[in-house]
Amino acid sequence: MKIQHKTISLSFKHPFVISKASKTHQPIFLIELDHFGIKGYGEAPAISYYNISTDKMAEDLERKKKFIEKFAFSDPERFWHFLHHLFPDNSFLVAALDMAGWDIYGKLKRKQLHQLWNLNSSLAPATDYTIGIDSIDMMIQKMKETPWPIYKIKVGFENDIETIAELRKHTNAVFRVDANEAWDVETALKKIALLKDLNVEFVEQPLKKNDWEGMKILFEKSDLPLFADESCVQESDLEKCNNFFHGINIKLTKCSGITPARRMIEKAKQYNLKTMLGCMNETSIGSAAIAQLAPMVDFVDMDGTLLQNEKFGEGVGFDFGNVIYNDLPGLGVKVEPF
Repeated sequence: MKIQHKTISLSFKHPFVISKASKTHQPIFLIELDHFGIKGYGEAPAISYYNISTDKMAEDLERKKKFIEKFAFSDPERFWHFLHHLFPDNSFLVAALDMAGWDIYGKLKRKQLHQLWNLNSSLAPATDYTIGIDSIDMMIQKMKETPWPIYKIKVGFENDIETIAELRKHTNAVFRVDANEAWDVETALKKIALLKDLNVEFVEQPLKKNDWEGMKILFEKSDLPLFADESCVQESDLEKCNNFFHGINIKLTKCSGITPARRMIEKAKQYNLKTMLGCMNETSIGSAAIAQLAPMVDFVDMDGTLLQNEKFGEGVGFDFGNVIYNDLPGLGVKVEPF
């Protein structure tokens, strides 16, 4: 196995602003694995509040690159276990390599992954479109620029409920809101009651990720379903979320790849938790990986490529939120060789 990697930075159409961060570009670490001439691709975006940079991913990979190149690849799940132990402190890098391994595996089998897993692509939920924090006029403008059936709206700022009320005047689309840990219990209870009257579907990560005492109160009293994001990073967090949230948002990068994400989806169903696949503003590679798992879950947030000015590769498309799969094997993504 031969490995190449590079880092790119893609600009957003609008600054991407949430309650705790703002950025105009998304740095992304890209992987190419070459297995006897079959190339597999993976990626991991750098996210500041998880403290894993593209430089860190490159440094860790270069330090142990020789071990990966000597690995006898045959099964992506076995490959993930090898990577998980090789990079125990870098789930982002593991996710990118795992993604590339699955891409190779699908290409060897000449099928897309969802076909290998016997999933019906027509069951994939429509993706939402994220409206980042901005002035009311600009948030309305963003909706007008991209008419969509479902909007995920970032909240956690002064007058956020008033803003949602103004946005509601301009569309009958489904609203979901994401507070990114911005509220306390008292604030959340008051705001969620108002959001219910504005036909919001559910609320994502209302409280600090470790505020389990607060989440227990909110879980019992909330007028809307609550989804964990920052509180549910990896498989071991799933059990903790049971009876504190109604659902979980699984992101391939933070949980360390496709392999554990599949297990998390199945375990969440055993707990009767709703499942959502989320994105971290990936390119077409990461979006295509999410699409392979999409028929397994209840909700999808995979709008990264739609928020960016620039494109890297060609993968799945969208028709008013609905995922359009192509006929390419593996992840279903076309990338120029590095």
